[in-house]
Amino acid sequence: MGFLAFGINHKTAAVDVRERVAFAPERLADALQQMLNDTHTQEVAILSTCNRTEIYCAQDHPDIDRVVEWVAHYHGLEVADLQNCSYLHSDAGAVRHMMRVAAGLDSMVLGEPQIFGQMKDAWQAARTAGTLGPYLDRLFQSTFNTAKQVRTDTSIGENPVSVAFAAVSLAKQIFSDLQRSTALLIGAGETIALVARHLYDQGVSDIIVANRTLERAQLLSEPLGGQAIILNQIPDVLSRCDIIISSTASPLPILGKGMVERALRKRKHRPVFMVDIAVPRDIEPEVGGLSDVYLYTVDDLHEVIEENMRSRQGAAEAAERLIEQGSTEFMQRLRALAAVDVLRRYRQKAEQLRDQELLKAQAKLERGGDPAAVLAEMARALTNKLLHDPSVQLKQMSAEGRAEALALAQELFALDDETNSPQG
Repeated sequence: MGFLAFGINHKTAAVDVRERVAFAPERLADALQQMLNDTHTQEVAILSTCNRTEIYCAQDHPDIDRVVEWVAHYHGLEVADLQNCSYLHSDAGAVRHMMRVAAGLDSMVLGEPQIFGQMKDAWQAARTAGTLGPYLDRLFQSTFNTAKQVRTDTSIGENPVSVAFAAVSLAKQIFSDLQRSTALLIGAGETIALVARHLYDQGVSDIIVANRTLERAQLLSEPLGGQAIILNQIPDVLSRCDIIISSTASPLPILGKGMVERALRKRKHRPVFMVDIAVPRDIEPEVGGLSDVYLYTVDDLHEVIEENMRSRQGAAEAAERLIEQGSTEFMQRLRALAAVDVLRRYRQKAEQLRDQELLKAQAKLERGGDPAAVLAEMARALTNKLLHDPSVQLKQMSAEGRAEALALAQELFALDDETNSPQG
């Protein structure tokens, strides 16, 4: 069984490409089933976040071309365009890549912890959809174990930083006193929850959380003393908001240019700071062209994040060593499982031959045959049958000049010098 990890991320593709390749949560189960049916894939999982979309496959005969064609067709893209901004890892490389992703070593913010939960969500989604088989499941479990070890044994997670942290840090550069600001947070997922906590810690007490369902917005806003609204109430509060940070899974923009223009007129053109963390984007790009609007996407947070990354480089080196160890051990276990399967089938074959010869021997004994002679004949026949196929294969390999196969056979059957030496 071979593994493939194919995808795009913030390093290889701009946000306008990533949003086209993203898989909406409500369509993920259907996409998993479609890929299983349309490709030569036995097991598949999909990780889709604002910074990356990755396909993890287990295939008997890896066929990356078919995987790329399927992804391109599913999203209505040209194969060449997708290939130009994507990456591919296979077998041990795929294992190593997944472990690096789960540990936060491939994230925009080095060591950020959110990706671990997102990997678990991808695993659970594939499990629920019935596309997670034993091989990919083992890989995910090893990935989780290695990522946890990285968190435990290195300082990669100390002084947590994230896209949420970077967004709030940027807001502090725009507004000298965040305590006098009103913040509108659109969405109620983990990233927005982190943004809310960072803003609250910076003294922002006037926080409005807008979400598709009011209950989720209330769960996030109430502990912070904030206000909860539903999405269609955003126009009512937009004009009094100085900071707007959005991260939803909406397939269409939440804030359009016209809505923001109306709010700016009411604000008498006081500046507004906006960060669109979502992929696909929640805020129409044209909003960034309006006067008094400072609009940033996740790609614009790079500079803030780079500064935070430098403090984690030492820990990253130790983490990379743990990743290498974890991937090596997983591949060793996988190869051992392959040997177990071969041994199981060979044992079944040997037991069938044994049973056949035993039945023949029992029949001869029932007809009055000499027990010693019958047992000797059975032993000789069983030995010949067990050795027949290996003998034929070894002779063929020898005729083909495959000396390495003969050396391997000698090791396999433990034929040392003492075994081969004449007795006397």
